[in-house]
Amino acid sequence: MSTGKIIAGVLAGAAAGIIAGILIAPDKGSETRKKIIKRGNNISDAFKDSWGNISEAITNKYEKIKNDALELMDEMEQEKARAREEV
Repeated sequence: MSTGKIIAGVLAGAAAGIIAGILIAPDKGSETRKKIIKRGNNISDAFKDSWGNISEAITNKYEKIKNDALELMDEMEQEKARAREEV
């Protein structure tokens, strides 16, 4: 299972648990709505941070693979040039 799916599952489960706990608590409706909005914003921020980290890791991995491929292509071109000189 991918890391992104695990993080999304954990965040969704945490959000469901928090909302269920808030809805069961004996508070006024307006207070409950404020709590839900506040917790929702906190979870949203946490998700954005996690997604930013995952996105950055993917971008870094892509850049490394791209650079490795370019270096390999340069080496192959140099080998090809050496082979032509030998012939």
